[in-house]
Amino acid sequence: MKQYHIGLEKGDAGGYVILPGDPGRCEKIAAHFDNPVKTGQNREYVTYTGTLNGERVSVTSTGIGGPSAVIALEELTAIGAHTFIRVGTCGGIALPVMGGDIVIASGAVRHEGASREYAPIEYPAVPNFEVLTALAEAARERGAAYHVGVVQCKDSFYGQHDPKRMPVSAKLLEKWEAWKRLGVLASEMESAALFVAANALNVRIGSCFSTVWNQERRTLGMDDSECHDPENAIVLAADAIKKLIEAGR
Repeated sequence: MKQYHIGLEKGDAGGYVILPGDPGRCEKIAAHFDNPVKTGQNREYVTYTGTLNGERVSVTSTGIGGPSAVIALEELTAIGAHTFIRVGTCGGIALPVMGGDIVIASGAVRHEGASREYAPIEYPAVPNFEVLTALAEAARERGAAYHVGVVQCKDSFYGQHDPKRMPVSAKLLEKWEAWKRLGVLASEMESAALFVAANALNVRIGSCFSTVWNQERRTLGMDDSECHDPENAIVLAADAIKKLIEAGR
């Protein structure tokens, strides 16, 4: 049966799927596949399918935020996908995280709403260990500047970047200070919902990001490079999928 949102049915996607947010990045990611073909486009969901190491793989965009991301996860799982890597960009929080660095999520702060439709707030948002390990190994082998740790997920981009003008500014600023003191590496918008939903669906998932900039470094007047091209995270995700394919054999 064709899935309502992603517009795909069994056979249109591979078992391994890369999940960017931006539909415009799908063709660029698919260029890392062998023989990629566009198999779907509906709303924010664009899909290309090809092969890596002889196994069928796909890329499907999810749009921005947890709600649309878990729709893609649900519907791709329904047509046979079993292993996912969220790839995209993040903003650094911890001072060692620089623009252009890779962040690999070992867990996610559930400062969002979609995951609460799947599990109580006490349940942790964590990736699959095999996917996490494959990402870390791939980063180490490439000699990339990378960090593994907890990321923060939110629903409001501007709640993070302009919290003082929000009616709940005191609460936002208090929590942001907590994330800093707890050593949270970076902020993004999808991993918490995806991790919890994937565990509920019994599929594997992990996340890696290219850091755009670090707003805490800017606040302190420290050097802060910018990087708007997530190619390093894309390459890392493709490398990790190859490792997972070989491990599965």
